[in-house]
Amino acid sequence: MNDHVNDTYVKLAKKDGYRARAAYKLKEIDETLHLIKPGDCVVDLGSAPGAWSQYLRRKLSPQGAAIGQLDGVIVAMDILPMDPIEGVVFIQGDFREEATLVALNDALGPKSAGHLVDLVVSDMAPNLSGIETVDAARISLLVELAMEFSALHLKPQGALVAKVFHGSGYNELVKLFKTHFKVVKAIKPKASRDKSSETFLVGMGPKNASQ
Repeated sequence: MNDHVNDTYVKLAKKDGYRARAAYKLKEIDETLHLIKPGDCVVDLGSAPGAWSQYLRRKLSPQGAAIGQLDGVIVAMDILPMDPIEGVVFIQGDFREEATLVALNDALGPKSAGHLVDLVVSDMAPNLSGIETVDAARISLLVELAMEFSALHLKPQGALVAKVFHGSGYNELVKLFKTHFKVVKAIKPKASRDKSSETFLVGMGPKNASQ
């Protein structure tokens, strides 16, 4: 608890009005790879408590503001409730269930519109059991679901950012990304705790989008 209270990014989040220090993870990834642009349509998977959606909302605001004009579309989803963020469409549901995916698709518009999404960001993580093989399977499932969703919705120059963990199954997820994307980067942001094994895989340019 003491480490958390004295954490640089926890203090920054409080100062900047973010709900969690996680905002700075996406900020570093975005500033490194220039993923978020005015007018983008972005889907935030595993969004609660909303720090990533807050960053997206500010990045897509012409004035960088938390309220007011928004130049883009943000659809957020989580199994947990999330307090409203102005301009963000929130869907509460389990991403593994068909009804949630249908609601997400509906929020993005008719499928006939084709590839609509510029960026999918996924901070989804399962409840970890401590049994490595079980946890690896749970993590892989969420990443694979995010990948399937991205394959259906990303524009040809779109990108997917997904949280993964080093350990059993990590190399297979890297291979999966390389199968589906033209460019793949692995980033461990400075805001990730040193003790954490989390890494973010970024896939850019889905190979199937032009087909």
